[in-house]
Amino acid sequence: MADYGVWVQQLQQQVAAEEAAYPLVDAACRTRFWLHPAPTARVCLLFHGFTASPHQFEPLGQRLHRAGYTVLAPLLPGHGRAGVWGPEQPPPLPEAPEPYLTFAQRWLDWAKQMGDRVAVGGLSGGGTLAAWLAYERPGEVDRALLFAPYLGASLRVVDLFVKTLDTYLAWDKTNYLSYPGFEAKALRAMLTLGEQVLARSRRDPCAPFFIISSESDQAVKNLDHQVLFKRGVATQPRCWYHQFGRILDIPHTMMTTQEGNAYQDLLNTLAQAYLESDLTWAEIQDIAYTMAKGQPFAQAIRQLGWGDRASKDLPAFITLVDKRQILLDRQEGPRRGPQRRRPRDR
Repeated sequence: MADYGVWVQQLQQQVAAEEAAYPLVDAACRTRFWLHPAPTARVCLLFHGFTASPHQFEPLGQRLHRAGYTVLAPLLPGHGRAGVWGPEQPPPLPEAPEPYLTFAQRWLDWAKQMGDRVAVGGLSGGGTLAAWLAYERPGEVDRALLFAPYLGASLRVVDLFVKTLDTYLAWDKTNYLSYPGFEAKALRAMLTLGEQVLARSRRDPCAPFFIISSESDQAVKNLDHQVLFKRGVATQPRCWYHQFGRILDIPHTMMTTQEGNAYQDLLNTLAQAYLESDLTWAEIQDIAYTMAKGQPFAQAIRQLGWGDRASKDLPAFITLVDKRQILLDRQEGPRRGPQRRRPRDR
């Protein structure tokens, strides 16, 4: 690329012009760029949640930028537009997966020009989109962060709504800078994409991914997350999984304190730990097992010889790993699935 700075400026102007074609709910809905003067070793492309906007990745984006990443958080198709939305005039969300897929691949192509290794991530429907990229273009995605992704049609989604008017559904709570509701076929587009991801996980290779879910999340089926992890780690050993316990009460909108997660910093620490570690799930379990036998983290990682492959943030994640369950599993025989639950494959 002849002049990186000129190209980036042109890209920003192009995106800004596209988003200026219609009024937005708030300036915070605009696409976010956290840039450096030159291409970086790592780039992170983040997709916000269904009916939400890029503001959800402000804390994580700033954190990764300070750590030297180029970070991109684009506004998804049909999202963020100002209007008086309701059953008679629903927000202009895509009604099929294809606009999202075209959008995600375009942004991945741009991200690849900004650095050497590209990670993708997303929350909710954005997590589903990131998971699809991990299967569609695994050789170009270094890591994927999947925060509570939708992975299939679930009756539990109904728990989110206070009313259903024909095909229009309203959120139980008005999330910060989100649409108040949407048509069922718009959600169907996201759930269809999730079903495609689960179907591909039966047969296709994937990029490494880290699924983060919560027992308190009523919007998704955590069993789907466990099934995807089980299939993913069988062929891609650098896949990780963590489910926050109910005691932390972390909601589906888990990325920011404004949206209800009092443990925002912990969540972002786990994300960075994954991006900057080069360890398989089996090795994570080995570290936890060594610690369960009485070794502190620093001594365990040194004893195993993996200190140069572990992020400085990894201790925060290992603290959360169910070491007692690993001890029990090792007594019964090795297991490579997530702790505490034994998902039934489908």
